[in-house]
Amino acid sequence: MILELGSRHQFDVTTRALVMGILNRTPDSFYDQGSYFDFDHFLKKAEQLVDDGADILDVGGVKAGPGPEVTPEQEIDRVVPAIEALRARFDVPISVDTFRASVARAAYRAGADVGNDISGFADPDFLPAACEHGASVVATHIRLAPRVPDPNPHYDDLLGEVREFLRERTDRALAAGIPRQRIMVDAGLDLGKTEPMSVVLLRNSDDLLPLGFPVLLSASNKRFVGLLARTELDDRIEATWAVHALGIALGCRILRAHDVRGGRRVADVMSAILQARGGRPIVGPLIANRG
Repeated sequence: MILELGSRHQFDVTTRALVMGILNRTPDSFYDQGSYFDFDHFLKKAEQLVDDGADILDVGGVKAGPGPEVTPEQEIDRVVPAIEALRARFDVPISVDTFRASVARAAYRAGADVGNDISGFADPDFLPAACEHGASVVATHIRLAPRVPDPNPHYDDLLGEVREFLRERTDRALAAGIPRQRIMVDAGLDLGKTEPMSVVLLRNSDDLLPLGFPVLLSASNKRFVGLLARTELDDRIEATWAVHALGIALGCRILRAHDVRGGRRVADVMSAILQARGGRPIVGPLIANRG
């Protein structure tokens, strides 16, 4: 399977998983709590992620969860100078993590290659903006909307509803003129899901493969990982590695990661294993007996 990230970068992800390094330009991000909001710290972090093997850099200016209001202008002020600086320094694809078309447009003009939208293209201008600039997109499942609390989510058919939501969103992207090879899907773990729901979606990541698009796994250090490992936020690295390995075995091909060095090692080992098996997903007892 070929994945294009904008017009400048192409990857064969048949057996290879890409690592997307997370770069938050927010003072209140859930994991790093604004450690890289300062611009110099942000650039040093970006350099570290590239040195550690990041295939993609994902820049976000607004956290997904509830928090103080951030206007589109403020978000643009956070992400555009960051993207311009990254484009001047590194020859890697750059993703902008935003659900606003106005921010995405500004980011594409600054050099971003991907629009990573956790809202499922709720902004009607998001896909036209991506098409206009030749950008790739990520279609993510979410139940309500970004930054809206969803403490008691309910689904009659969790797997079916997530899959059909993403089918409809990818159909929208294709209709808007986005080439198939520039579309990715993300189940949206912990976005409008309880921790047990996220575990079910993880274990059934291969349920999204028939859609025909590379699957992005955004699981790094999330709540459900802490539940599985029985650890707090600052002690989920090894548990995230395990989640990444299982996700790759089930067909995920982009890992969105805080720990790029660890994600790179997991991705490389899993790639070697998949190639040794002729590119077929590994099916072991845990995966085969999901119940």
